[in-house]
Amino acid sequence: MTDIEYLKKYGNKETFESDLLKLEKGIPVQYIVGNVDFYKYNFLVNENVLIPRFETEELVDRTIKYTKQIFNSKVNILDVGTGSGCIAITLKKELDSNVTACDISSKALEVAKMNAIKNSCDINFVISDVFSNIKGRYDVIISNPPYIAHNEEIMDIVKNNEPNIALYASDNGLYFYKKILDNVSNYVNNKYIIAFEIGYTQAQTIKEYVYNLLENVEILIEQDLSGKDRYIFILKK
Repeated sequence: MTDIEYLKKYGNKETFESDLLKLEKGIPVQYIVGNVDFYKYNFLVNENVLIPRFETEELVDRTIKYTKQIFNSKVNILDVGTGSGCIAITLKKELDSNVTACDISSKALEVAKMNAIKNSCDINFVISDVFSNIKGRYDVIISNPPYIAHNEEIMDIVKNNEPNIALYASDNGLYFYKKILDNVSNYVNNKYIIAFEIGYTQAQTIKEYVYNLLENVEILIEQDLSGKDRYIFILKK
């Protein structure tokens, strides 16, 4: 579906002409319409949160699969860097779970809270720089953190519209993976899943980092629908 077709189908007919001008100026159609479908649910989006993507739907779908394989009772889930809340809310809807979702951006959390209400979901939202305000231990920790290196080229429509705080990370895009992994042992139970969406060149570096920190874990590198390394699952069974 083209952006114009998307606008015709999901946009406001009364503001179509002015919305078309926004589209021509390079504003993403999802921000113009104000919502987007993700997994089986609909989420509000604005310039304070990333637009959910197909790759992240796959992250969620595979996390659901592994969670059902490993656990046979209610699970505690932490979503680090929740943004719109699409990951946390979808997992809450699909799994027997208690879900905490954190973000450093209060504006992002406002959107996430609205999405929880929209999708009739009870989520514990916390403003937190990774684990800074997080308490307790979790069975599943999931994150799609900022992972684009500051010198990496990305599409103008993304760079010019979506929040940079949710896109870019220092240390060649690895900063948040290392920050999570450095401290994650204090926040997981004896049996756990850590699920990451990653940049397609980062898999081996993150895998080696995990092996230096965590013992007796299984590390799975999986590809997205384009065949690029896009996910890492760290399993402690």
